[in-house]
Amino acid sequence: MQAIDCVVAGAGVVGLAVARALALSGREVVVIEQADAIGTVTSSRNSEVIHAGLHYAPGSLKARLCVEGRGLLYAYCAEHGVAHARTGKLIVASEPGQMDGLRTIQANAHRCGVEDLELLTRGEAESLEPALTCAGALLSPSTGIVDSHALMLSLRGDAEAAGTAFAFLTCVAGAAIDADGIRVDTRDADGETFALEARAFVNAAGLDAQAMAGRIEGFPQSLIPRQWLARGNYFALPGRSPFSRLIYPVPVEGGLGVHLTHDLSGSARFGPDVEWIDHVDYTVDPGRSAVFYEAIRRYWPDLGDGALQPAYAGIRPKLSGPGQPAADFMIQGPGDHGLGRIVNLFGIESPGLTASLAIADHVVALLYPE
Repeated sequence: MQAIDCVVAGAGVVGLAVARALALSGREVVVIEQADAIGTVTSSRNSEVIHAGLHYAPGSLKARLCVEGRGLLYAYCAEHGVAHARTGKLIVASEPGQMDGLRTIQANAHRCGVEDLELLTRGEAESLEPALTCAGALLSPSTGIVDSHALMLSLRGDAEAAGTAFAFLTCVAGAAIDADGIRVDTRDADGETFALEARAFVNAAGLDAQAMAGRIEGFPQSLIPRQWLARGNYFALPGRSPFSRLIYPVPVEGGLGVHLTHDLSGSARFGPDVEWIDHVDYTVDPGRSAVFYEAIRRYWPDLGDGALQPAYAGIRPKLSGPGQPAADFMIQGPGDHGLGRIVNLFGIESPGLTASLAIADHVVALLYPE
């Protein structure tokens, strides 16, 4: 059985960022990933937005790590040549009664440390985006977009350059806490097994994080939170986006509403919506487009019939269900369970991509406090 400093389970953007940070701190790291490549699940099924950090509860992990991570991410992308753009976004009120909602968002964002928001009149907003129809808007100039795949490739390259090893098509079949740390039993696609004795273990398995924690012998099941699944469907618009900025409605329960984003080539996509499901299924129902047309036409009435095409879906690994207050990230470290250097990352939904580098620094600090 081989001894190793750290095992990271999961090679999504957060797992990659954590592996990179651990390796750069001088630790020997192995990343275990059951897929055949990096970032094949939640990390590749999102809006690729760099969030400013407007909507989260002040003082929460989501708020703090989003604001911190946004700065780290912009700096990282610039330094490493990762394609990104600081596009800005407009949160739009479709009717005058929603203007108070925009003021509430602005006040909340200020408490979270986001101080560059600007409340716009209808005329000001529509002059910035001529295709837009609204009663007013909130401008967030620090919101942007990033090529998430290029980001993950860069993080993997950094991690490997610092000595990290990757085991793809390999799952964590089981684990057990022992006197030296945690024994991690792995199984590859051919059924071959191998055991690692890790001094530290990071569960960054995303949608499988709860199941992963449940396979750790000696870890209290009572500390594993329930998971809810919320599918977010996306529809694409052929051709270039009619907007230069991202366009968001006032948020809805469970998500930020059917918003318009675009990729770095200028192609537009709408979504995600919120569809509560009981098992992982990425099927996009074309019939949901009716809800999309209705929502989008509140701020873009010129959207033509038949213009939307089903694109893809992602699934949020949520810690709160329908009708419940939005839950924070749960980053469960040694101080929470008292069982050594184990960190479980539960409920890492949006803004996980934006916060990934800050999450990584937070995990390293939990495992190796100075």
